[in-house]
Amino acid sequence: MLAGGSGGLGSAVCELLSAEGARLVVSYRANRERAERLRDRAQIIQADLAIEADRRRLLDGAKELYGLVVFAGDPARVPPGADPRDAMLRSHEVNYLGPILLAREAAERMKASGTPGAIVLLGTMQAAALFTGSTAYAAQKAALMHAARILAKECRGTANIRVNVVSPGVMAAGMAEASIARGKYERFLTDGVIPRYGRAEDVARAVRFLLEPDSYVTGQVLGVDGGMGL
Repeated sequence: MLAGGSGGLGSAVCELLSAEGARLVVSYRANRERAERLRDRAQIIQADLAIEADRRRLLDGAKELYGLVVFAGDPARVPPGADPRDAMLRSHEVNYLGPILLAREAAERMKASGTPGAIVLLGTMQAAALFTGSTAYAAQKAALMHAARILAKECRGTANIRVNVVSPGVMAAGMAEASIARGKYERFLTDGVIPRYGRAEDVARAVRFLLEPDSYVTGQVLGVDGGMGL
């Protein structure tokens, strides 16, 4: 299941996994037209992860739930001088609360069915690095990453449910596309911090690795950032 997986990063994961024969469910919150482009590779379900009934309907849509990847996110950008309260509240719902509740509920279903499963959540480099103006977004992603590791500890051992985080850097896909177009991250190339901007396929391969059956990896944050975290 790819929750909130109709965007650039989710579409790349959908393409990679469907090519290997995976039966996929992809959810979207508002952009139905974009989600419909994946109709030939996945079952499409509309769901707002902050709403309990939507999360239940989404999980019910998966006949067998082995893997969950949560892409849902909101950049929560606040214009200079604007009141950040509304953006921070929405960021809490989209970037932390909905994804973590869905992950916990999916883990409970895996436990109940005796399924050794894998859960992957999407973090961000901004949860570790300090970017001015990113308080509303980055703080909630940092909380998500910490909560994911707690969930991994709760699910280890006999439950055999693995929980990990993929933390992308500057990706030429998804929410970072607009910032790249404005030249916001150009300095990282000119200063040699990263060799290139990341591609959606880089994230897709990392997600696939963490979904592999009988994996020995859990409770980890995998940075896919070209070395920016260094």
